[in-house]
Amino acid sequence: MTDAAWAALADLPRLTLAELFAAEPDRLARLVIEEAGIRFDFAKTHLGRDALSAFVALAETANLSGHRDALFAGEPVNATEGRAAEHGAERGEGAPESVARARALHQRMRTLIDAIEAEALGPVRHILHIGIGGSALGPKLLVDALGRDAGRYDVSVVSNVDGAALEEAVADFDPAATLIVIASKTFTTSETMLNAGSALGWMEDGGVADPYGRVIALTADPDKALEFGVDETRILPFSESVGGRFSLWSSIGFPAALALGWAGFEELLEGAAAMDRHFRLAPPERNAPVLAAFVDRLYANLRNAETRAVFAYDERLRLLPSYLQQLEMESLGKSVRLDGSPAGRATAPVTWGGVGTDAQHAVFQLLHQGTHLVPVEFIASIEPGDALDPEHHDQLLVNCFAQGAALMAGRASDDPHRHYPGDRPSTTILLDRLDPRTFGALLAFYEHRVFANAVLLGINPFDQFGVELGKDMAKLADSEGAPAFDPATEALLARAFGDGGE
Repeated sequence: MTDAAWAALADLPRLTLAELFAAEPDRLARLVIEEAGIRFDFAKTHLGRDALSAFVALAETANLSGHRDALFAGEPVNATEGRAAEHGAERGEGAPESVARARALHQRMRTLIDAIEAEALGPVRHILHIGIGGSALGPKLLVDALGRDAGRYDVSVVSNVDGAALEEAVADFDPAATLIVIASKTFTTSETMLNAGSALGWMEDGGVADPYGRVIALTADPDKALEFGVDETRILPFSESVGGRFSLWSSIGFPAALALGWAGFEELLEGAAAMDRHFRLAPPERNAPVLAAFVDRLYANLRNAETRAVFAYDERLRLLPSYLQQLEMESLGKSVRLDGSPAGRATAPVTWGGVGTDAQHAVFQLLHQGTHLVPVEFIASIEPGDALDPEHHDQLLVNCFAQGAALMAGRASDDPHRHYPGDRPSTTILLDRLDPRTFGALLAFYEHRVFANAVLLGINPFDQFGVELGKDMAKLADSEGAPAFDPATEALLARAFGDGGE
């Protein structure tokens, strides 16, 4: 049972970071991993030699290797919904038949992109991508991080049902030169379909004779897209076994493939596949996603850290913390094990973060002198993303590295207001450069980190039933003859809509 392995971890002595560096002169050699153009540095965490050995034992007891093999074999690792989780197949790592299907669907997507580039749908300058959750966060991140200098298409991603978001997205778009991309796994998501209807109305008001002729559908239910009115040739399916927050490698990545060009999208897939192979083949003590999961569990379960902070020292990665919030908290925010028994320990910490150096002048006060223990993750790129004076990037990197050093070292002072306790952990992820291949590897690292965490905890990272409750309540509130809510909610409905919530 894993409970015994967890108990062994809890009994380990607690050494400070300074003590660990003094006692383990080989920490850099053991806790720094170079893979797929990325340096993963876990040396400034409290993952000592004894803790690492105990976590490896936990991974063996939890059968991490067996669960990992099942994941890539296309077995039903999503036990509560009885299906596989085959995002790996989208980048060529999975069951042969699933890999073949993914390649065929990618070729279908490429054929449509070729047609768009050849102006078979007329001149296109703008792409309006409509989705929510994983159908929006992944594409938005990719386009913002990698598509800035491509100069191919203007891409706006809309997820919020607030009409102000849609109005802002199309403010500078010409309806006659716009493609609408509707991304919904089921093609029934209420927020997405409402936004889609309004976008079609905007095109019609703008003089487009056949708005439906300029719609692309990305879905796991092509029949629903056909019913909606999208022509079969402009429906890009993806597999039901690809979860929303893991779907950017599928046709959900269509706007990124348009913005980057097909070669760039293929490099993204190849970088992710390189991380897949590393996760599959490297031993746990030299496996970047597994080591990261060990660090996550150390702080969440052994040191009671309730949050995890991610700071990107690269403006191109400004949306990464938002993307990780869904990936990590929707996947790991569970309270029961696979067998339905209580989890028995903390699962997902709250993921939050921002962009350096802005965050240094906002939230780092708490990190250095606050009362909460917050493990911090720094992400940076050696190669700059701008053509300005190199001093800009030099200062960016120096600030990034100095913050990690300061969190660890602290500074003693007789003045308690100027005392910094130090011994505060951080991980640094340093990219050689931010390009599609390296970014693909980075995002796959985070996916596998989530999976490894879930196995250690014995939970299912691939369902999200908690998301459904609020949706169901909203449908009830918007329906005729809705049952009564609590008095506070009834008062809010009455104040906003008048009697009956209408």
